[in-house]
Amino acid sequence: MKLSEIKIHLKQSQSIAFQLPDGSLVPSHFHVTEVGKVHKDFIDCGGTVRSETVVNFQLWEANDYDHRLHPEKLLNIIELSERILNLPNADIEVEYQAQTIGKFGLEFDGKNFLLTTKMTDCLAKDNCGIPPEKLKVKIGEKQTATSCCTPESGCC
Repeated sequence: MKLSEIKIHLKQSQSIAFQLPDGSLVPSHFHVTEVGKVHKDFIDCGGTVRSETVVNFQLWEANDYDHRLHPEKLLNIIELSERILNLPNADIEVEYQAQTIGKFGLEFDGKNFLLTTKMTDCLAKDNCGIPPEKLKVKIGEKQTATSCCTPESGCC
């Protein structure tokens, strides 16, 4: 989800709930402790120089049960961050601590903001020397030939 998209959803919402990939909700007394811009310059394993920028939200739960973050308050924090930090309309990455700090993507299902699992990947598969996965065939399975030539066609 891009920054512009969360702003639209917040303007149309009465409350904010974040749902973890396992279906459970982040406790309703969470705080958004950071809204920021994270920029990373790096070289992938194939030698290509790359850049990546995300807007980062950090969720934190405290023992403060008397305050709840309302959509208009988060919208104000985002708009202040846009002005002061010159945030781009980039993808949002959410940090949330369970057993360890997790980094999640963000989607919206019409009711809840969904924290989505992020995966690592090789960005230079064609350039880093790892061979592509081979088609796995079970031994003993009959393979059907798909050839345009037949023995009597004379093309072989």
